[in-house]
Formats: sequence, C-alpha cells, structure tokens
Amino acid sequence: MESGGNGFAFDDVVVERGGVRALDGFSAEVPGRDVTAVSGPSGSGKSTLLRLCNRLEVPTRGRVSFRGQDIAGLDPLRLRRRVGMVFQRPTPFPGTIDDNLRTASPDATRARMEDALERAALDGSWLDRDATQLSGGEAQRACVARTLITQPEVLLLDEPTSALDAAATDIFEQAVRRLVADGMTVLWVTHDAAQVRRVADRVLTVEWGRCTGIEPVARPAHPEEVAR
Repeated sequence: MESGGNGFAFDDVVVERGGVRALDGFSAEVPGRDVTAVSGPSGSGKSTLLRLCNRLEVPTRGRVSFRGQDIAGLDPLRLRRRVGMVFQRPTPFPGTIDDNLRTASPDATRARMEDALERAALDGSWLDRDATQLSGGEAQRACVARTLITQPEVLLLDEPTSALDAAATDIFEQAVRRLVADGMTVLWVTHDAAQVRRVADRVLTVEWGRCTGIEPVARPAHPEEVAR
C-alpha cells in the first residue's frame, strides 16, 4: 500500500513484544496536509502506531512508508526532524524556553525562535521564562514550539491535551488548526470524541491492533458549536 508520496502508508504491520501483538497486521493509508485523529480503546495500539511514524518503534513485520519511502531506509535522526512528536505529558528541560529551543536547534536565530513560539500560540516575550515554572498548557505549547523549531513536515500528538483544562485545550486546538492551515500534517491520538469533531479532518479507528476504518469528519464551522 503506497501513500501517493504525501503521507504515511502501513502495509500489514505487526509489532510484537514478549509474544503480545500491539499491532497485528495493521494496514492503512494516511494522507498528508490535514489532521487525522487516531481513535480506539485503550491498548488497541494507537500510541504504537504513532511511534512507528518516526522510528521510536520499529515493526516486527511489515512496512511503514513516509512520502513513498520505506522509513526503514531513512536515517532516524533526520526522520525525527521531519516528523516531530509531542507526548501526553509536557517535558520541558531545565532552563529557559530559549534554552529549550536551542537544545533542539542550536543555531536558531531569535527570529526563528519567535516564529516557533508564535506558531505554538506564545510570543517572543516567553523566551526568558523558566520552562519548569510553566502551567500545564504553557508547558505543552512550549514543547510544541521546541518541536516546531526543527521545522518538521509532520506533527505527531499523543493525547497532548488529556491533562489540560478546557481553556488551555481550546488554545492548543486552535494553534494546531493554524499549523494545518499553513500546510502541516498532524496525526493526533485522542479518546475525546468531541475533540475529534472539533479538530480532525478524518478519524482512523484502531481496534485489536488493526485498522477498522478511516472516515471523514464533518467539523463545524465554529469549534464552540461542539459541546465539551
């Protein structure tokens, strides 16, 4: 199964650990340049699927392709700069936000750092803030900025708003939709059906380690039309 050069394709992918299959013959095609929500029950293989996309996990069997290339043949570090990941719990490094961004991109100019912050719904005045003193929502957006500073083509989000309140979640969702409007591809693991309707263009359902469907999502014109 090929992705047509735009996104990811998974061809009969198996991921087995200790005799247990996290993915069991998973096949699907994920187009680029929009939001694909990855949904399904706990333990169905959603996070494993995401980790395959930038080789934090490798398949036991089968093939994962990105933009038509088998990622097994791609340099993992270069791939992770093209395919960035934001985890469920924000993990800012000790130091300022400036320090965090320079850890990801040591040669970044101030203008580039400010641009990454703005794309994550922060601004340049945050560069001198202590990253370990941020609220949950602020820390998550700082981690998004740290990922964006490497100028990735794809953003992988593993339940990034699960620990955030409604206001912080709304800011985060709006920031991601702006990234997509600028051409970003996003794969977003979420258990929240209302969030899927607010942010996703399609939903990929995973059950028992297999893809059981990919369906378009009719999002409302205004996110507030969807009850939280």
